[in-house]
Order: sequence, then C-alpha cells, then structure tokens
Amino acid sequence: MTPTEQIKDKLDLVEFIKGYVELKSAGKNQKGLCPFHKEKTPSFMVSPDRQIWRCFGCGEGGDIFKFVMRYENLEFYEALSVLAEKAGIDIKKGSSADQRQLAKLYDVVNAAKDIYKAKLRESTKAIEYLKSRNLTGQTVSDFEVGFAPDNQDEVTVELLNKGFRIEEILKAGLTIKTERGQNVDRFRNRIMFPIHNHFGKVVGFSGRIMPGARDELAKYINTPETPIFNKSRLMYGFWKSKKSIRDSGKALLVEGQTDFLLLWQNGIQNVTATSGTALTVDHLRALSRTTRELVVAFDKDNAGLKAAERVIDMAGAADFSVLVLDLGKYEDPAEAAEADVEALKQSIANARPAMEHYLDYYLNERALSSIATKKIAVREVLGKIGRLSSGIDRSHWIRELSFRSDVPEKELEAELEISQTSDPREEEVSQVEEKIQRELSRKELISERIIYILSEREDLVGMVKEFIDFMPEVYRHIYNTLTGEGELSPQARELMDFISMYPVLENNMPGDSKATELQALLRELELEYLSDLKEGLRREVSCVPTDTKSDTSTDTEDTTPAIGEVIIVFVRRDSIF
Repeated sequence: MTPTEQIKDKLDLVEFIKGYVELKSAGKNQKGLCPFHKEKTPSFMVSPDRQIWRCFGCGEGGDIFKFVMRYENLEFYEALSVLAEKAGIDIKKGSSADQRQLAKLYDVVNAAKDIYKAKLRESTKAIEYLKSRNLTGQTVSDFEVGFAPDNQDEVTVELLNKGFRIEEILKAGLTIKTERGQNVDRFRNRIMFPIHNHFGKVVGFSGRIMPGARDELAKYINTPETPIFNKSRLMYGFWKSKKSIRDSGKALLVEGQTDFLLLWQNGIQNVTATSGTALTVDHLRALSRTTRELVVAFDKDNAGLKAAERVIDMAGAADFSVLVLDLGKYEDPAEAAEADVEALKQSIANARPAMEHYLDYYLNERALSSIATKKIAVREVLGKIGRLSSGIDRSHWIRELSFRSDVPEKELEAELEISQTSDPREEEVSQVEEKIQRELSRKELISERIIYILSEREDLVGMVKEFIDFMPEVYRHIYNTLTGEGELSPQARELMDFISMYPVLENNMPGDSKATELQALLRELELEYLSDLKEGLRREVSCVPTDTKSDTSTDTEDTTPAIGEVIIVFVRRDSIF
C-alpha cells in the first residue's frame, strides 16, 4: 500500500473537513457552504462512502489531498507530508526520491529549531532581551522562540553531527556557502522566530538581530525560498490563531512577530502577521477561508503607514471589509497591548472603515483650502475608491466623498472612469481576487443531471436511448454502462463518483417528478445540440470565399443561395415533446 493509500485509509474525510467547514447531513452525504467561493445556499457535498468532496457551485472537487492543497495553498508533496504526520505514517520509507527529500528538509529545519531553543536557554543576554520586550517564558515556549549564537558555523556543525548532509542544510536555507567554499550559519546573533506552515509544522525562520550589533546588519533576515518555505504564502502565527479568527469573524493584521506575540500573550488571539514580507494575494486567499473582515494595525511610523495603505488597497480589491485601528498615543500594537489591553480591545471593536480613514487623512482643512489642493486630494481618494471590489461599496463612498468635498457625484464618477483607464496599478488590482469559474458547459451540466436521475431510477433508462448521441462522449460511456454495456473507464468512474453526490433538488412537479424532470432535461439537451449544430454551420458558411463566380458564367438563372442567404434546415425527428 502506497503512502497516499495509507493516509486515505487512516484519515476520515468527513471528520477532517469538519475542521474547516460546518457540515450537515444531506441523505447519505454531508453538505455545507463551499470554502472556495462565496455562496449562501450550500452546494459543497462530502461523500463518507467514497471519501471525496465536490462543490456543485464552483466545480471544485477531489479527495483529501486535493482539499488540503486547495485550502492551504500547498503543493502535493507538502500536503502529503502534512497528512502523513496527522495520520501517524512515516513516508520516508517506500516513497519517491522527491518525497524523501521533502521529508528530510522538514527534519533538518525541525532539528535547527530545537538547537536554537537550546541555545536560548544557554544565553543570558538573549533571555534578558526577551524579558525587556515583556515576553513571558510561556509565550516563548508556545511559539518555540530560540537564539542563534554569534559564531561562524556552530549550528551547521551541530546539524552535521546529527547526521544531516551539508547539501540538505544548504537547501533548507540554514547555511550559506561563501566564495571561498566555507559553510557558515545564515543566522548569527539573532532571536529566532520559527515560522510554521498553516498546519503548525516549522518550515523556516525569521531572525531579529540583537541590540548593539553593527548598523549595517539587517534588523530582520528570513529563510530564503525553499521547497517547503514560501513566505508569500505564510503568515506568522496563523496556525495558532486561525480558529480564533474564524470564531471572532475578523483578523487583526500586525507587522511583526513581537507585535503578534504580545497581543497573543495579552489575550488578543484573532491576530496574524506577515512573515517578513508585504501582504500578498496568497495571504489574502488564506485569510478569506476564515474571515472577510480585516483590521489593520501597523506601526505609526512612515514605513508602517505606507504598508498599511498598501494592505488596505489590496484587501479592498479582494472584497474584504477593511478597518483601521486607531492606536491613539501608542506607536505600535505591542506598546498599546502592554499599556492598556482593555482599551486596545475596545479600539479594535470600534475600528473604523478604511475609506473613512482615507477621507479624514486626505480631505483635511489644508487640502480643501484651494481648488488645486482639493483636486489632488479628491483624486487620491477616488483612486482608493476605484480599487474596491464591490460596486455597492464604491457607490457608498463616492456619495460620502461628494458630501465632504462638495463635488457632485456625477462629476466624481466621470473623473473615476477617466483615472481607471490610465491607472498603472490596475493590472495588479485585477489579479488580487481569484476568479473561480465553472468549467462545465451547459450541455455537460444537463448530462450530469440526466445521469444522476438514471442512477437513481433505472426504470427510466429507456427514455434516454434516442437522445444519447447528444451527450458528450464521457456521459455516453457512463450511460452505456448503466445499460449493462462495458465497464467504466477511470475518468468515467471518477465523474460517476461526483455525480452520485448530486444534491437533492426541491421538486414541485406533479406525478412522477423524476420522469417529468428527465423529459424537461432531454428537451434542453436536444436544444443545446441543435444550437451547437447551427453554430457549427454558421462558422462553416462564414469561411466560404465571397468571390466564387467565374468569368465563364452564363446568363442561366443561378438558384444557389448567395452568402448571407444560406437556408439552414433542421430535420427534427419525432420526440416525446
């Protein structure tokens, strides 16, 4: 049995998915709201018998691996490692070379984490620094904070002594090879914050330089991109806080690890931080699985304000409801949490919409003092409004901008339209929200429903016989197996598994509702076929050369229809309609 088969055998898909989606019984299946697109009526189905899931709204579906990869933004080998650990299965044996290499990277990073933790216990100066930041021993332990000593290759040597090869240590981003060929520690004299993936497995580090170091050294450095670490996908602490975020309905986004830890320590746990990088589309995608409300709480220095502005614009374009936290007299969230955590909690509850913040910031008294400054300020706010995903939101804030600036809404809308045609950031904004589109054609959707009815009512199979040629090939294949001809191909079997999970539809048809519905579906299928046939003929006609008359033509009357006058005749056989 392969590792993937062992994992599927050990982990129950329904129980696993219940950790992400609220499911309710729907006949022999389980039903809930799809986590991959916004919907109000549940169309996400999970089959306990077949151990597969499918959303009949957006078309996504698959097994436990596909769910983890889609939900957590993981590659297959990452999902394999995560699920193997959860199932208590050792994938190092009997797995491919790539899988073994991936497992080894997790091992070397985890070993480094343990070394850094041990070094912290040995370093008085590192412990004193953490105490000076008011971090408790419990918080440090919960988040596995460590210390990288200020020696050239101390950690590298210890990893080698544990049996890891230098190639593995280099690939994990823990060691750097110099121009002279020496292997030196990447992290030295730094407080080490392990970065966990969304399942709580350490995949990399962020290192904060100790006070008193040389000015030219970067304050923070991070693990480089590796096969298991992609900082544009990971948020610090999210593996711990995502449940609190989901329960509270909002996420508090802060800049750094210390801000996160002090907020967590003081009881504010619906919080997360970017891992040493700017907010990305992947970060927003991960957050959208738990909440659509984001409270921005960045430092009040220029860098923090610029970062906050970029977050607001990106999140607004991704249809998040973005709020801005007023820190009052405090410079950063950590300081506010330490000084008066109850007041900070109240400030979070009273956080105001980001667009309101923009209106106050740009439309100040000085900006409105002249037409020149007023025009600049109004255009700045319009640019922010234009990046909002929701048309309802845009309309609301244009009305508010009109009131505050005394510029008619019609003029603002015209100005916004002009500005959007030349906005250099338009492409970036357009890529923020992932567009999930249904890949199935209308003919395929109709065929799916027909096959589902036939799987429930074998006595209706005969009704479809005259219409079978109108179906796509894979559905014809499934129909033939239902009539006892042949066996299902792997592709058809997978599709049949999905079709068997089709949600039961409310049906108010009189009499034999299934037969009545099937008749209606067959009629729609025939119309789709005829429509496709007509379109095909139209395309063929459009390709006929227009100059077809030769010089040797006679005066004999030409009864052939001219281009544009082609008569298409459909011969429709008798049907049940």
